[in-house]
Amino acid sequence: MSMTEILDELPKLKFADRWAILQRLSELETKEEITPSPEMAAAIEAGLRSAENEPCYTVEEIRDKARQWARRSS
Repeated sequence: MSMTEILDELPKLKFADRWAILQRLSELETKEEITPSPEMAAAIEAGLRSAENEPCYTVEEIRDKARQWARRSS
């Protein structure tokens, strides 16, 4: 399976599965398991839920919006 195929499949996974993948990737990089604090875990969960449920924007869309806001406030 290619990296592109793996990345395409990630959004289809449940939160718990993505979390397990994130922990495993972290272990591979640091050679130690990361045990997040309850606050850190809650923040990660909130961020992942937000990414699943809220609209996402490209960098260019964000730049366009920032330009529009800057023009209005000038």
